[in-house]
Amino acid sequence: MEYVTLNNAVRMPVLGYGVYQVDPRECERCVSNAIDVGYRSIDTAQAYHNEGGVGEAISKCGVPREELFLTTKVWISNAGYEKAKASIEQSLRKLKTDYIDLMLIHQPFNDYYGTYRAMEEAYRAGKLRAIGVSNFYPDRLVDLCKFVEIKPAVNQVETHPFMQQPDAHAIMEKYGVQHESWSPFAEGKKGMFTNPVFKGIADKYGKTVAQVILRFLIQSGVVVIPKTTHRARMAENIDVFHFTLCDTDMEEIRALDQGTSAFLSHQDPATVEFLTSLS
Repeated sequence: MEYVTLNNAVRMPVLGYGVYQVDPRECERCVSNAIDVGYRSIDTAQAYHNEGGVGEAISKCGVPREELFLTTKVWISNAGYEKAKASIEQSLRKLKTDYIDLMLIHQPFNDYYGTYRAMEEAYRAGKLRAIGVSNFYPDRLVDLCKFVEIKPAVNQVETHPFMQQPDAHAIMEKYGVQHESWSPFAEGKKGMFTNPVFKGIADKYGKTVAQVILRFLIQSGVVVIPKTTHRARMAENIDVFHFTLCDTDMEEIRALDQGTSAFLSHQDPATVEFLTSLS
């Protein structure tokens, strides 16, 4: 496994296992399989409703807690200082741990400044090893960085070969925030797995399209958290540290960037209405 060092000196695996849309009833099995395969970073969220399954898996896996890196996120309905403070304690209980390695604000809506103050407090108390944000695009990220006491360590945003986020990446680098991808495969949208560029590069290295995509993002300085419920694919996704894409391959993939989301726009009022209606 390779690591990045966050702006507070905490080391974070560059590749982890994400549990978005993993059925809570299946989550313990999936996370147990992922840890057994070799994953040490697990990414969940309050809104996924499967923190409990993650907690069960890590409490039974036999891997020392200090070798695991756990990420979860405060949801919109838990925003604001008091609600966020209570939700952090609830996440700790569900995850069956005394500390969380990385806590993110899940969406840039509601009183996220109040949420961040609660996270800063929990960070100082040793309950959180690092804090950051998710889905904060450059304007929101700059605003937050300018006025908080503890700079966010990570910003997790939609990032894949068809939406590479170069401008956002540059802003993150400027402010010392680690870029992390959610949905590195774009859930297979836009013909991701049948694209001839990926297939040609995969054949060249004797790898799969998924492995090429993950390798591209890692070499671009992006942390990745691919999700699958299949053990064989978990093993495939983590096996990306024994080859390196050449400059030509990297440029070919960079040329595929369309600059548009495969899912939604956080600037669309209908999207904001939808997200803020969820609990």
